[in-house]
Amino acid sequence: MSYYRHHVFFCTNFREDGSTCCQRFDALAMRDYAKQRSKDLGLAGPGGVRINTAGCLDRCEEGPVMVVYPEGVWYSYVDQEDVDEIIEKHLLHGRIVERLRI
Repeated sequence: MSYYRHHVFFCTNFREDGSTCCQRFDALAMRDYAKQRSKDLGLAGPGGVRINTAGCLDRCEEGPVMVVYPEGVWYSYVDQEDVDEIIEKHLLHGRIVERLRI
């Protein structure tokens, strides 16, 4: 068994040249929100969910993006409601959120 049931990486890359990047969509705040929400739901920790910051995941043009392992499912999101849906459906109940999948 893996140390975590789900490991989630949020791209929080910032490109100073003004080109498209996940941080222009407030990705760090969304990562912080997901991290706190997973703790509030009792999902965080060994055997559960780990939310991490990632450097550039090289998909910023589809961003903001996050990827959930071990499934390797990539998501894009717009707001907290989208992040809540990913947490509720994928991390809590194991169902991929197809409308947000990239």
